[in-house]
Amino acid sequence: MASLHVLPRSASCLFTRPLSTSLRPHPSYLIRPTKPLLHRFLATTTTEQPHLRLGSIAPDFTAKTTQGEINFHEFIGDKWAILFSHPADFTPVCTTELGAFAKLKGEFEKRGVKMIGLSANDLGSHERWISDINSISATNLQFPIIADADRKVAWLYDMIDQQDKNNTNEKGIAFTIRSVFIIDPNKKIRLTMMYPASTGRNTTEVLRVIDSLQTGDKKGVTTPIDWMQVFWWLGNEELWIVKD
Repeated sequence: MASLHVLPRSASCLFTRPLSTSLRPHPSYLIRPTKPLLHRFLATTTTEQPHLRLGSIAPDFTAKTTQGEINFHEFIGDKWAILFSHPADFTPVCTTELGAFAKLKGEFEKRGVKMIGLSANDLGSHERWISDINSISATNLQFPIIADADRKVAWLYDMIDQQDKNNTNEKGIAFTIRSVFIIDPNKKIRLTMMYPASTGRNTTEVLRVIDSLQTGDKKGVTTPIDWMQVFWWLGNEELWIVKD
């Protein structure tokens, strides 16, 4: 006499005759898919994340910064802007990056570019960090830094590494990578750069691509490989050579 295989009550209605081994329901049929752990902790869900294509409007947001609360589009106004993110305060790479950008404040201003940083810590930490940056880099950092401890802006701008699904901090929130967004006065994203947390950026390259974008807009031209309008570095002094 054939033996009967007893199923959970919720599944028994699916079968009307004794089952052979080959017809037993696979355990995966009875497993309900769960939402990825990372998405439970991020401030925004994937369905709300915009497509950040070149030429698309940069997402607007309101955030607290070291210079008060800002609306991002209002902050940009009729200028160009560079938004760059950092994984955390007080790390060696982030500290030297912000010190380097602070030293180039005059060069960005010549190009009509407003700088704004972002780091995944609160305002109190940012204030202490700025003092550290100024001391280590012998500079005076004057642009705002966004406090993004909950990663709202980082998620909005996709500043998250795929590996962070398995690399979260003690609160279960993903770390922020080193992103660069160059945005024009029409609030359009013109260029993006994405670096892993382990790799520092190159300020000369950031200035070079801004020069390329602005030259293209003004003169209707494209720029070839390694093109540069102004740059050179000589020891501890900045020597800018025009190569238009």
